Amino acid sequence: MSSERTFQSGASGPPLPPTEVRWPPHRIHSLPLRTTCRIVRQVVGEMVLLFGDRVLLRRDRRRLACHVRQIAMYVCHVALRISQTDIGDAFGRDRTTVRHACHVVEDRRDDPVFDDFISAIERIVVAVFGTLEVAAHDG
Repeated sequence: MSSERTFQSGASGPPLPPTEVRWPPHRIHSLPLRTTCRIVRQVVGEMVLLFGDRVLLRRDRRRLACHVRQIAMYVCHVALRISQTDIGDAFGRDRTTVRHACHVVEDRRDDPVFDDFISAIERIVVAVFGTLEVAAHDG
């Protein structure tokens, strides 16, 4: 058995007949935590590139990568309800780093433009992943 945590869609229901296709297909099968967080990070990165001028992100590339990671951590925690410890493991960071990222993003949500941006990302992530639950740790 693998010790990596996975996500499973909350509404899986009975198995589907082989001819019936359900979209999105990953809702049927579980995804590893690391993969889920990587996808969220990629979505955030693409959204920042599309709408970065309106979100007022800093010009420095390193800081931009840090902001993308912080937003992705925040969205994983708030929208997908993943624990900060699990997010830290998936991003190769400590849970306190995730807590700091959540505080930074939450503080920036006072800006209406940034708040709209984060809300859009949350809606996209929830639409892609649905309601997810963390599977019990195997060991």
